[in-house]
Amino acid sequence: MTKLKMSSADMVAAARARITEVETADLIAQVDDPNVVIVDIRDPRERTRTGAIPGAVHAPRGMVEFWVDPDSPYHKPVFSQEGKRYVFHCASGWRSALTVATLQDMGFEAAHLRTGFSGWEADGGPIEAVK
Repeated sequence: MTKLKMSSADMVAAARARITEVETADLIAQVDDPNVVIVDIRDPRERTRTGAIPGAVHAPRGMVEFWVDPDSPYHKPVFSQEGKRYVFHCASGWRSALTVATLQDMGFEAAHLRTGFSGWEADGGPIEAVK
């Protein structure tokens, strides 16, 4: 196989260097804040297996850019709320870092949970079952 110009780890590091990362304890403290929208980009099977952050919006990774874009036929109104702070998460913080970097490139302001759902679970954040 030909050597890649950039590894996935390099991409994640570059994304993390230019986005806002939220610590788990800080997001746990904001879980009930009506001005914070937590967005879970994990695969539905991951959510079913491990549960989810209560109240989190599920936006599968493959659709996020389309759901956020108000000009897309797939746009979701949850992403057009004025005055909201959006915090994205995946399992470990890699996919969400790349997602938030892409959204920033689009002009959509967001942050991501640095340690992902695994950090949330480890730190005792509330979890609800997903069916």
